[in-house]
Amino acid sequence: MPQNTAPVIAFLGTGSMNGSILRGVLASGVPADRVRATTRSADSARCLAEETGVQVLSSEADADANARAVDGADLVLLGVKPYAILELCDEIREALDPQTVVVSVAAGITLDAMAEHLADGQPTVRSMPNTPSSVGRGVVSVTGGHHTTPEQLAIVREVLAQVGTVVEVPENQVRAVTGVSGSGPAYVFLLAEMMQKAGEKLGLDPEVARVLAKETVSGAGVLLSPDDADAEALRKAVTSPNGTTERAINTFLDGGVEQLVADAAAASANRGDQMEEEFCG
Repeated sequence: MPQNTAPVIAFLGTGSMNGSILRGVLASGVPADRVRATTRSADSARCLAEETGVQVLSSEADADANARAVDGADLVLLGVKPYAILELCDEIREALDPQTVVVSVAAGITLDAMAEHLADGQPTVRSMPNTPSSVGRGVVSVTGGHHTTPEQLAIVREVLAQVGTVVEVPENQVRAVTGVSGSGPAYVFLLAEMMQKAGEKLGLDPEVARVLAKETVSGAGVLLSPDDADAEALRKAVTSPNGTTERAINTFLDGGVEQLVADAAAASANRGDQMEEEFCG
């Protein structure tokens, strides 16, 4: 992102996800003086400011911290817990410039709900990142609101691209994004956990089983990382007819793993729907 065209970005609530995006933005070359952030505690504000060089305001020390942070900002990323997003929209509503784009990175908050708590015509974007964003390998969905122009959405995409791959989806598909990639890293971690336990049952030392499972899963991820990589093709390439891998794969399939993964993704998506009902009414 060119420094001379970098937008002024305010991160409200700089926990793990917003903090990852903030660090990715700085790593891309955006000057620290184009970035602001808020935290709840004064101690965390001081630590983040010392680490990153950005201006960090604490709501503990300044009740108007969030409103001051958004003053003159081009983009505002809301990174508080889902239940607090709409209250935060109310808090900053009067301090926002009419053209400031407000981006939520929280699950369960709809664009319509955000619009009800912001000024009429305020540009909004709904985003669903995932935890690999903390190492620059995330995947992030974006959905523009009714008043968000293609040019504004392009700026949001460029900012979020600093922490991973960005895809654009209609809002009715955000639930599917939640089920596949939002919760997806935990599925992979669970597989590695189960592989380790299986190795231990086969007689491996627990530490050896842990290393084998961890490095196998992370190495397979590297093989999947090229743009043209295809999971099915990679799986077939290492599955020799009547070999050990084929026997294992057939055990997975005969055990219903395909339906189990589909059910898990649907359960995650359905919980996202429930959260929308809880937080947005």
